[in-house]
Amino acid sequence: MEMGLRRAQGPDGGLSASKYSYIGGFDCTSNVLAGKLYGIPVQGTVAHSFIMSFTSLAEVEPRVLTPLAGGEPADLPSLAESWLPQVCELLQVSPDKVNRGELAAFVSYAISFPRNFQGLLDTYCVMRSGLPNFCAVALALNQLGYRAVGVRLDSGDLAKQSKEIRRVFRACGARFQVPWFETLSIAVSNDISEQSLEDFIREGSEIDMIGVGTNLVTCPRQPSLGCIYKLVKVNGFPCLKLTEDEEKMTIPGTKTVYRLYDAAGHPFMDLMALEEEPSPSAGQELTVHILGRSGEASQVRPATVETLHRTYFRDGQVCEALPSLPEVRSHAQVSLGRLSPAHRRLHEPEPYPVAITEKLHLLFGELRQAS
Repeated sequence: MEMGLRRAQGPDGGLSASKYSYIGGFDCTSNVLAGKLYGIPVQGTVAHSFIMSFTSLAEVEPRVLTPLAGGEPADLPSLAESWLPQVCELLQVSPDKVNRGELAAFVSYAISFPRNFQGLLDTYCVMRSGLPNFCAVALALNQLGYRAVGVRLDSGDLAKQSKEIRRVFRACGARFQVPWFETLSIAVSNDISEQSLEDFIREGSEIDMIGVGTNLVTCPRQPSLGCIYKLVKVNGFPCLKLTEDEEKMTIPGTKTVYRLYDAAGHPFMDLMALEEEPSPSAGQELTVHILGRSGEASQVRPATVETLHRTYFRDGQVCEALPSLPEVRSHAQVSLGRLSPAHRRLHEPEPYPVAITEKLHLLFGELRQAS
């Protein structure tokens, strides 16, 4: 779940983060405008400020909730209070230590969203207050025919707490004969990073949903992306930006780009060729020059070749229908799934090579020499 709007760099940065994280594999966003504009599924959870705004059950208004199957409305605060001692006994927690303001907030939220009740557990204390209060309200909802969604954690040892919470859910499900209770969703947030995800996998956890904000939308590992826009052809003639900084040189000529795959179906290289060159074919031996590597040419023989470059906009007009956001997302997921694990690993990933054809390499050399 992408939930970084408050940390994004401006409104456009927030929308871009929501859109491209969805393309990259996230399932939903907390950004309601992105949901409206792009059709991205929207999800969210209750905030700490909402929970802290209550001090007692007397503040809950309205108080009644109609059962899912219909019938006489029930007083949900009273139902939750009747369940609380039973839950506290199971958890071996004193009912006197449970924060009643938190219970009131959970009850109020459940009355407003009985089909989507989710408790944020760590406003005060997860095990001594947040979890007992949530279970009491969830059991009260169950009594009226509704199912709670789950809980969210936003601090502490998230993996460890998730295991403890799952144990309690299983115990409640067994004690109170509510089988679905043990499958309640456990969501986590709190400055989640790639390292956090790796830690969850290594340690093991009972986490079902992960909310990622700051480390996703602000790109701390790559705070800027160096891009340039330069001409590659003028009046029918290829041109070159020449500089002492080799990384800033442009590659001349109008080009087509191909992706080369090995026999296992993994892409192993992207290849740029001049537009007039014939397309490479599967099984053909190719002479290429890998960018960023000085030295002799390399020989490669792809098992499959895919043409990447397609023209959607020419002479001021859209000449091919643009894909929808779900189509872009599907394409991105398929492409990422084909990458070799060596390129995808978090630590010391193998660089993915980009190369140019022999003909483009010779043109590059001629223009450098002429300049």
